[in-house]
Amino acid sequence: MTNKTQEVVGIHFPFPFPPYPIQKDFMAELYQVLEAGKIGIFESPTGTSPKSLSLICGALSWLRDFEQKKQQEEARLLEPGADPLGGGRDQPPLSSSSCQEPPDTLRPAGEPDWVTQFVQKKEERDLVERLKEEQIRRRKREERLQQTRHNAQLKYATKRLRQEEEETESLLRLSREILAAGTEAEQLEQLESGEEELVLAEYESDEEKRIACGVEEDEDDLEEEHITKIYYCSRTHSQLAQFVHEVQKSPFGKETRLVSLGSRQNLCVNEDVKNLGSVQLINDRCMEIQRSKHKKNRAEEDKPKKRQQETKAACPFYNHEQMQLLRDEILVEVKDMEQLVTLGKEAWACPYYGSRFAIPAAQLVVLPYPMLLHAATREAAGIRLQGQVVIIDEAHNLIDTITGIYSTEVTGSQLCQAHSQLLQYMERYGKRLKAKNLMYIKQILYLLEKFVAMLGGRRGRFPTPFICLLLGTELKTINDFLFQSQVDNINLFKVKLFGFTERYGAVLPSSRLQPKLTGFQHFLKSLQPGVTEAPATPVEEDEARAPRPTSPLMHIEGFLAALTTANQDGRVILSHQGSLSQSSLKFLLLNPAVHFAQVVKECRAVVIAGGTMQPVSDFREQLLACAGVEAERVVEFSCGHVIPPDNILPLVICSGPSNQQLEFTYQKRELPQMMDETGRILCNLCNVVPGGVVCFFPSYEYQRQVHAHWDKSGLMARLAVKKKIFQEPKRASQVEQVLMAYSKCITSCGQVGGTVTGALLLSVVGGKMSEGINFSDDLGRCVVMVGMPYPNIRSPELQEKMAYLDQTLPRAPGQALPGKALVENLCMKAVNQSIGRAIRHQRDFASIVLLDQRYARPSTLAKLPAWIRDRVEVKATFGPAFAAIRKFHREKSGPS
Repeated sequence: MTNKTQEVVGIHFPFPFPPYPIQKDFMAELYQVLEAGKIGIFESPTGTSPKSLSLICGALSWLRDFEQKKQQEEARLLEPGADPLGGGRDQPPLSSSSCQEPPDTLRPAGEPDWVTQFVQKKEERDLVERLKEEQIRRRKREERLQQTRHNAQLKYATKRLRQEEEETESLLRLSREILAAGTEAEQLEQLESGEEELVLAEYESDEEKRIACGVEEDEDDLEEEHITKIYYCSRTHSQLAQFVHEVQKSPFGKETRLVSLGSRQNLCVNEDVKNLGSVQLINDRCMEIQRSKHKKNRAEEDKPKKRQQETKAACPFYNHEQMQLLRDEILVEVKDMEQLVTLGKEAWACPYYGSRFAIPAAQLVVLPYPMLLHAATREAAGIRLQGQVVIIDEAHNLIDTITGIYSTEVTGSQLCQAHSQLLQYMERYGKRLKAKNLMYIKQILYLLEKFVAMLGGRRGRFPTPFICLLLGTELKTINDFLFQSQVDNINLFKVKLFGFTERYGAVLPSSRLQPKLTGFQHFLKSLQPGVTEAPATPVEEDEARAPRPTSPLMHIEGFLAALTTANQDGRVILSHQGSLSQSSLKFLLLNPAVHFAQVVKECRAVVIAGGTMQPVSDFREQLLACAGVEAERVVEFSCGHVIPPDNILPLVICSGPSNQQLEFTYQKRELPQMMDETGRILCNLCNVVPGGVVCFFPSYEYQRQVHAHWDKSGLMARLAVKKKIFQEPKRASQVEQVLMAYSKCITSCGQVGGTVTGALLLSVVGGKMSEGINFSDDLGRCVVMVGMPYPNIRSPELQEKMAYLDQTLPRAPGQALPGKALVENLCMKAVNQSIGRAIRHQRDFASIVLLDQRYARPSTLAKLPAWIRDRVEVKATFGPAFAAIRKFHREKSGPS
């Protein structure tokens, strides 16, 4: 494929092939949103681009032009005799730094002219100096990357040098330990081997922790200026990998500095750590092995931090020189996560930290949702959003995603386990702890006791997890919960577990899961009642793959952080289940905008994109308006589908073959006549639709009921005459197997012929196959939606969210209450995602059948995607609907 350069309104968009007109419109609108610093909501149906290619070419074209304009303006300002502060107003920003203030500041009225001139001259000199420094940094970076590009052997030479240094450092460290062993002061009490690491050091501030866990701020190579860049995030690592591959194939693939960020679980190359399996255990172990395993004397603590950090890193891949080299290798050529891991193993450098070192100089940063949307994670990764561009793809569930990231739950069992561990730790090591640490441990113990009491647990030396006299669910405001639990006098902003969870978080109850335990892990293991050493027994395959338990302190730390949320923005749900171990405390975030506000405030522009974004009112009202975004800053763009209008047949069917009205409410959908009518409709459709038919039900339970009823009534046998029947599995591990069998059946039926013309797949809205699965061509010639998948209105969480929206959002004249609109929108978002599984490219075709007369309401039709809404037909009776479907498929694929 030859690259084509497209020009839209004077803007050049390199593209790997001649784009469709709607792709040109998409890129042009995206360019304008980034240029004007807007918030864009972009809807591009899957199959129109792919969408990611339009995002890549549109956004990187803007970044290319932005950098060129910026460098041209810098050159102009650095010319002899130029007036740095007298330039035009339309010039781009003069500094890539996210923290620079504009040079023009208001002066107090009445200042003498000589003062004004002096200040102006100083600002001019400062601006010129800043531009010169930036040019020098840019030149050094380009030279460094050029050297890396043409000297692939450099990393191996550096690796050998580092190994020699490590051998020397190891010998020096051993000598110091031997000398120190004979001069140590008498201890309060003889500790067992490995226990010296258990006594917490003096409490450290957040800033001190950042320095201790990372790299010194005065190192020029690592404190590089953050250039203007684009942050692209999506939901899953597979989606991010697909995006990176699109960048590699695009016209920008050779010249873009791209870095992929991920979790330690995806990027760790230390096999001993990676084999722990659980994300939290991997995080815990990574943090632990970066810390010194030997207690340092005061003389060592006074040594320069930089050298101290290099000597105490225990992971062989946590090597600053090699990670700087890896940083340059990342920036030289676009790499996906697998290539990054391979390179990290070859260079003997950590890809997790090496990729973070590459962020400042990168032009495009690819990362998962939580890393961008969670403020603490964002800060820890070194992500700076000030003046940058953020693109959030697959954003149809963005509100739910933010809510889920900041909502947290702890069980009674976790509270009791944490209390027991902390109490025994304090009794064992209390005399050795610093006063401040001891105070914080006592505060946490007090909090845990009060939380257990709120769940109905008995008071005592150890809260028992087995007895609880309460049943049911309580919902409280944050303030009410704090008052009733008698912890409102404690400043939760200061109550942190001060690294305890990071360093001592892993609780491994069985030696066969980890043969070599640290001293603290042995200590925690001894606290668990009934655990004794036993001969190792064979481990079942499922058991070996099961995630290993992590410390309850991690969950509790998250819950304490959630309780610092403003009272009106969250609720605490107390779930009493008869036993304390099964009961729980859950924090529910009601206002996700409070966390999204920082993103839209700091960024130059934000793009929220997806294949199906309707209804967009949720994004405008719940997310953007509540985050303080002015309505005029929000731009909506929705492009049509590339398919011809006659390649899709969307129908709303209000009644079945026997004139049974179709209304699948909770009261009516389980009636035998309603399930029979659904079966008769599917039988008729399977007779005239070739290939695959995908039928979505509102829930797994309803799908099970209908399947059982059809089995008993004989409808299942009638369906099997024309289509082989498959069911969506509940276990994610079986989805791929079912899809392969479904696809193979359709392919073989098309080749062999016979009475069986394809397959019928019974799926569930919101299940494993309603998102991210493509039913293109014969895999999805007809998509059937049975009923309207409303969420459970009796859910306490949903009821509280509805009440919150009714209180906080204004009600538009003639419109439903915001809470009721939320329920309708949640339903239609699920519908749109499910029916969007079909029609995946320009020559594809399919019929879409909505079985429920409620779909015919104008307010409901308005929430369908535009490319479906403009073509949908409402059929009051089944006869005309069936005739239209039969005619459609005969014309598209010939007689069945």
